[in-house]
Amino acid sequence: MTESPHPLLPAATPVLRLDPGVLQVGGVDGRAGLRVSPAGAEVAALLHGLDGRRSQRAVRSDAVAGGLPAEVVDDLLGGLRGAGLLHDLAAADLLATAPGPAAAARAAAELPAAVPDPAAAGRWRARRQSAVVVEGANRVGTPLAAVLAASGVGRVHVRDRGPTRAGDAIVGGATAADEGRPRGLAAADAVRRASPLTDLRPLPAGQPPDLVVLCRPWAAVDPLSAAWQRAGTPHLVATVREETGVVGPLVLPGDSSCLRCAEAWRRDDDPAWPRLAAQLTAADPAPSGATTTCLLTALTAAVQVLAHLDGDEAPVTVGATLELRPPAFLPRLRRWPVHPGCGCSGAARRAADRNRGHWPGE
Repeated sequence: MTESPHPLLPAATPVLRLDPGVLQVGGVDGRAGLRVSPAGAEVAALLHGLDGRRSQRAVRSDAVAGGLPAEVVDDLLGGLRGAGLLHDLAAADLLATAPGPAAAARAAAELPAAVPDPAAAGRWRARRQSAVVVEGANRVGTPLAAVLAASGVGRVHVRDRGPTRAGDAIVGGATAADEGRPRGLAAADAVRRASPLTDLRPLPAGQPPDLVVLCRPWAAVDPLSAAWQRAGTPHLVATVREETGVVGPLVLPGDSSCLRCAEAWRRDDDPAWPRLAAQLTAADPAPSGATTTCLLTALTAAVQVLAHLDGDEAPVTVGATLELRPPAFLPRLRRWPVHPGCGCSGAARRAADRNRGHWPGE
């Protein structure tokens, strides 16, 4: 818990009256809940007033002034926390919320997921201060950028110099009216529709993004992608190849395998792969993937991006890919370990660990 928590009971949490003296908070659809008794109008007012805008001290003081004993307030807040119903926001989270009632309403819907427990206080602020670059304004990249912006990422820049084609239109992304416009502009409009105050500008020269998402189908073999490895910038593949959504690998330069490691494993499996890969990247690919495939891929990638930005445990796609194939879309996890023939920093680190007599993770 922070020194001055701001307790939030999400507006979507049901507060239901069982009888004149009993309230049930949550506890529907198999989720945790809490029954509060006695619970008169003062308790109901307290529950509905837990909007995260006041510190716990202010909540307690206002409730006592309204006629509730201090110990009742403390017991109620403790019970809500114990049931996992209450979220403790930090002042930094509140300061990072964009101004205006519309922005506040959007933040209220996002904050419960961004700050799931007291240990995560300040996470919303971290998202608001993050910068993500999306390479490829296509049927995955544009809706992904919109989802990241709507999820609180403060700066989202989409890079693509090509023209928008009719097949690029997708829910949450480019529209049919965007055909012929530069893809970058169409993507910026899609992001702006989802989150009007998100910073869409490119980063200043010399300022690296927190993460780059590579959304072109064969970005792993694109020579331009190697620049992110050399710069030490984390990068994630998120794309659709034919009808399969592919998310990963997430590359953490110096700490994981790189995209060249994955390509080396492909080459070991098929010596003709370099010739095939050169043809796959020779031209701008046609839009591919059904709407469900593209959107599920974008959402899965968004989960991985946010996990990285939030500082959670290592996302599952570090050194691995999630493959989403219709019709079931059950994710298939494929590992891409460091390749012994790759000269990336991840390979060098693994060699050093081996020379010390142990492997990473042991």
